[in-house]
Amino acid sequence: MTELQVVATIPTKPEAADAVREALTTLAEATRAEDGCLAYDLFESGSAPGTFVTVERWTDSAALDAHMGMPHVAAAFAAAEGALSGEVAIHPLQPVG
Repeated sequence: MTELQVVATIPTKPEAADAVREALTTLAEATRAEDGCLAYDLFESGSAPGTFVTVERWTDSAALDAHMGMPHVAAAFAAAEGALSGEVAIHPLQPVG
């Protein structure tokens, strides 16, 4: 099977960035322990503070699907409720060329 690479962006309201940062840090730590997670890195944009980006590697799409059903994912989405300045965008990546 081919590894799956994913990038997600999470835009937050400035006043909520600290709380979302904390929730996403907890999410990242728990996610790294999941079966099927090869890498899960959390970043904050240097040009758009409060916009968080995850760069992820999964063994396959089934592992990503399982991740999306985990309690720590639900907790992170609950923590972000009302704190987002736009939509969370999850991008499974396809190689080019």
